[in-house]
Amino acid sequence: MSETFDYVIVGSGPAGCVLAKRLSEDAGVSVCLLEAGGPDRSPYVRMPAGFVKMLDKPGFMGFYPTEAIPAAAGRSLRIPQGRIVGGSSSINGLAYSRGQRQDFDDWSAWGNLGWSYREVLPYFMRSERRIGAADERFRGRSGELPVSNPDWPSALCEAFIAAAGQQGFARNPDYNGAEQDGAGYFQRIIEGGRRVCCADAFLRPALAAGQVQLKLRAEAEVLLFDGLRATGLAYRQDGQLRQVHARREVLLCAGTINSPKLLQLAGIGPAPALQELGISVRQHLPGVGENLRDHYTVRMVARARDVATLNEYSRGWRLGLEALKWLAGRPSILGLSPSLVHLFCRSRPELDRGDIQVLFTPGSYKEGRSYVLDDHPGMSCGARQQRPFSSGYVRLRSADPQAAPQVQPNYLSDPRDPPVLLAALRLARQLLHSPTLARYFHSETLPGPQVQTDDEWLDFARRRGSTAYHLVGTCKMGPADDAMAVVDPQLRVRGLQHLRVVDASVMPQVPSANTMAATLMVAEKAADMIRGRQVAEAAAV
Repeated sequence: MSETFDYVIVGSGPAGCVLAKRLSEDAGVSVCLLEAGGPDRSPYVRMPAGFVKMLDKPGFMGFYPTEAIPAAAGRSLRIPQGRIVGGSSSINGLAYSRGQRQDFDDWSAWGNLGWSYREVLPYFMRSERRIGAADERFRGRSGELPVSNPDWPSALCEAFIAAAGQQGFARNPDYNGAEQDGAGYFQRIIEGGRRVCCADAFLRPALAAGQVQLKLRAEAEVLLFDGLRATGLAYRQDGQLRQVHARREVLLCAGTINSPKLLQLAGIGPAPALQELGISVRQHLPGVGENLRDHYTVRMVARARDVATLNEYSRGWRLGLEALKWLAGRPSILGLSPSLVHLFCRSRPELDRGDIQVLFTPGSYKEGRSYVLDDHPGMSCGARQQRPFSSGYVRLRSADPQAAPQVQPNYLSDPRDPPVLLAALRLARQLLHSPTLARYFHSETLPGPQVQTDDEWLDFARRRGSTAYHLVGTCKMGPADDAMAVVDPQLRVRGLQHLRVVDASVMPQVPSANTMAATLMVAEKAADMIRGRQVAEAAAV
């Protein structure tokens, strides 16, 4: 019931897959990777459009209901997390978006030495295999993960990009290059019409090399210690409690909800809260579970005319034809990510960097249905604030490892956030009603023309907004004088030995982007720190 490896990694999401690959590249090193979910054999994993078949399925996802969110009309939302080999990279929206260079310069300015844009750019480039035109000062060509552009032509997408141009937002062919601002197509982790999840790109080659052992349906329950040194953990598999020990380090890659949960269960966190639950305090760290950040996203919908949208292609004989195209490796709606076009920009011209994002899809979903396309032609816009000030928490309900924790994202609770979100929504409406899109625009169905004033817009946003699945921050990194920091800039848990957190929870603020690319970067950098390696800073910034 007990085994020993050099490294024990909890979670086979993007970070866990990268760590397993890099650490096992050293001769003689053994790695154990624990995954609470099952295998990724479903055909929906490799089919990009198959994400709609997985988001509500317990076989692929773990679901965490939030507490009632006061500034989101008192609603409780469901936060899904990937529960499958490859983690959320096997079921997410496939977008590859790094964020702004200033995001990482902020991390460095906050005392996280080694995390400036110049210092992290080589790690973004290491894991990436960019397909298509790119400035190679900023983009990687030889990494494991393919990053491509959409190949499915859409008159609506082109019209939306042109509409942004009419508003003064230039077309940007590579938002992951020198600058993020502008409009263009989302890059995605798709090659030949197939999703390439992190298990495909990193983990399977590591498993084939023979130095990594993957344990499926292995639910981590309790971290094990010898004094202040982490020695392994107990996990439940097939109804039995087993142990696995680490000669070198225990690495938590369980995600923004489960990594702080495991720490708190081990007595690492805010002492008063742990003592109330009867948990012996091992290390008082008040920041464990705090600083939860996410992108709160609000969707607008319009009915289209005189153009074919995803809605029509998803039914009847057209869907059959699209399936044949996909099987033949040709452009098809089954090989698309859910959001195709982006606009990154400033809510006010005097700002020195972009703070809002608008997303566009040439399709629309039925009201009250989860990712079920409308029966009529439609198009959708999502609007979000890039770096929200509002923050929440993840806290234990009880000392029972099987109990779901309290999750409170506190969307829109900071008074600085609503005005930025309102600016993004008003811009989305301007674009949908633009002269360039007029020939395809029939009517606005959500929120509808009755919503006009700031109060009406904000009421709509509070009632209709939801998670973007970009949770970060609950084990944030910070310098020694930051009382709320959980890990140091080496990602080591403060006050403890041989224990690190390596996932999105260490990010002090959500980047101006989807979080997978930044999570890969964090894991690449962590692997070098663990192995005692250094990479030269990038010259091109």
